Amino acid sequence: MIDSIKKTILAGVGAAVVTKEKVQAGLEEFVRQGKVNAADAQAMAEKIAQDGKREFESASAKLGDTIRELLAFSGDKHLARIEALEARVSALEGKSGGGTKRGAKS
Repeated sequence: MIDSIKKTILAGVGAAVVTKEKVQAGLEEFVRQGKVNAADAQAMAEKIAQDGKREFESASAKLGDTIRELLAFSGDKHLARIEALEARVSALEGKSGGGTKRGAKS
């Protein structure tokens, strides 16, 4: 699961790099064609970069929250199952007259 998350994040970063390069190339083309001046192109590039960074941070935070929720849910589910199994083992040990928990660690 962790590998899938890493690959997803790296793919997002890779897409951001490719997008940045395409934006820069597009803006350079606009400057060459005289549609915008270099200062306006630079301002647009900075705004696009800021917007992209904000979106990436927002998506990263949401992803982190979702992962924490999934891990907490999974942990709670497994903890409940472990507790139920421990109760069954204790009950079985009591029925068989074992009375002591073998292999228990303190």
